[in-house]
Amino acid sequence: MGKMSHGPRSKTRYKMKKKLHEKGPITVNRIVKTFGVGDIVAIDIEPSFHNGMPFKRFQGMTGVVEGQRGDAYLVKISDQGKPKTVVAYPIHLKRA
Repeated sequence: MGKMSHGPRSKTRYKMKKKLHEKGPITVNRIVKTFGVGDIVAIDIEPSFHNGMPFKRFQGMTGVVEGQRGDAYLVKISDQGKPKTVVAYPIHLKRA
């Protein structure tokens, strides 16, 4: 037996799985959508687009957009009572 992988996608067999109606090519609208400071967004990781992907722990969390860093957005979330800032591309964010 080989050693277990501890990479960024480990233990995400079901978390990163797409539903049947979600499969297929990504639309351009999902890549270029914009958010303003103060918008409430949910982190919904798109598993087929690896750039700007937040850590798997933050999947499904909701936060507030603090600003922009290049093409990505800074999202302030509360992780078990601790404030954290997540950097994510807009394809991994949804309006909440």
